[in-house]
Amino acid sequence: MPRRVVGGLIQAAAPLTDPALPIEKIRQAAIDVHIPLVEEAGRRGVQVLGLQEVFNGPYFCPSQDAHWYDLAEPVPGPTTELMAQYARTYQMAMVVPVYEREQAGVYYNTAAVYDADGTYLGKYRKNHIPHTSGFWEKYFFKPGNLGYPVFKTRCATIGVYICYDRHFPEGARILGLNGAEIVFNPSATVAGLSQYLWKLEQPAHAVANGYFMGCSNRVGTEAPWNIGRFYGSSYFVDPRGNFLAIGSEDKTELVVAEMDLDLIEEVRRVWQFYRDRRPESYGAMVGQLP
Repeated sequence: MPRRVVGGLIQAAAPLTDPALPIEKIRQAAIDVHIPLVEEAGRRGVQVLGLQEVFNGPYFCPSQDAHWYDLAEPVPGPTTELMAQYARTYQMAMVVPVYEREQAGVYYNTAAVYDADGTYLGKYRKNHIPHTSGFWEKYFFKPGNLGYPVFKTRCATIGVYICYDRHFPEGARILGLNGAEIVFNPSATVAGLSQYLWKLEQPAHAVANGYFMGCSNRVGTEAPWNIGRFYGSSYFVDPRGNFLAIGSEDKTELVVAEMDLDLIEEVRRVWQFYRDRRPESYGAMVGQLP
């Protein structure tokens, strides 16, 4: 029997971004934007759905405003468990990225993963944290400490790589070695140089590792920071680097694609990159070089 999986990605504009507003109001407004799209995914038969980076709020990292620490919550926690109810209702596995509070003063950029019956399977914490103009993420996030786990859902084995992680092929390789068939990369990235990289790096990861990728990015501009335009363009790409579905640059929407997981083995039998690896020769990679 062919292993065909229908995947979905949600890209959305943050409805409220004013730091003067109560955090709970901002969080609820973002969730309210997503729920109709989650329900649409369920109606369209999506089997595994990925949401965007910190989906339940704005991308607050251009600031260094401690006010935004209050957006963080436990994982599992109220927002992820709410999404688990929709996963259960629609029999749809979900990747749910939120701002995680581990304990007082310890926060992570995290994605919770739920199976199609609403079971919590675990979480991934963003490993690579940028700290550059417009992206003060080290102020808000501790680097991940859970490695590169994969999660066996009913329909596929999935991995997660969050936003800036996509610039690093090492973790993408480990996800494949750990058995990922689909890797989700929820993001918040603005137009400029990264827009060129957006459609370059992740198809390269898919080809180099022989798996599918689902890459989501928010849309719109967010005051008061106004660091640029989030350009959407969420997409699924197959192990040959072919784009299966691509979202618009400016619309809040659901992007859906069917993936034939049998293609993974077909591609790997031709491009034998895992067979021909030379891990014994890569020692310098784990050294502090240069």
